[in-house]
Formats: sequence, C-alpha cells, structure tokens
Amino acid sequence: MKLLTKEITEQATKQYDKGSDMEQMIVAKFFNPVGSWSWYLMNLGEDKDYAWGIVDGNAVEMGSWLMSDLQNQKLPFGLGIERDRYFEPVKASELWEQLNKGEHV
Repeated sequence: MKLLTKEITEQATKQYDKGSDMEQMIVAKFFNPVGSWSWYLMNLGEDKDYAWGIVDGNAVEMGSWLMSDLQNQKLPFGLGIERDRYFEPVKASELWEQLNKGEHV
C-alpha cells in the first residue's frame, strides 16, 4: 500500500515548520495490521522521508521516524504497514489526550 498520498504529503510538509506544536493537525494514521503499533503523522521534512508525530506503541510518545522504514517493513503473511484510509484529521492535542486515556482511535 502507498502510505503517502499527494494530499497527505502536501498537508504534512506545510506543517513542518511547526515542529512538535500540539495545535497542528494529525493528517494521517499508519498502523501495523498484525501488531499494536500506530504512527500518527504531523509533519514531513523536505525530503518527504523524515516524519514527526505521535507514536502509540509500548507507550504514547512524540517522535520521529522514516517513512521509508514504514514503507519497507515486512510483516507476517506478506503484509506491510497500512494507512488508515478512514482516518479523519484531528488536532494533535486532542489525539494525544484520547490515546493517553486508552481510547481507541
């Protein structure tokens, strides 16, 4: 699956200068379909590989990752990391609060 659409890339790149500002929008959700980890994209660097956002794995954290690492992840059953096609953009502070309450997003 293609993780970044043109629209997601444009939105996330526009927010790059905002860094970790919790008032910006989460523009996409990526998830492991055979695990419990999710990555919520806030912004992308100019190279479109360096990503910043909220990661829900062993704990809820802010951090960076490489989109190429997600795209190249080989999972059991021939699966890879997926993009939640039904995810609606949400303010980072709201998502952070929901995740820390243990709510499913």
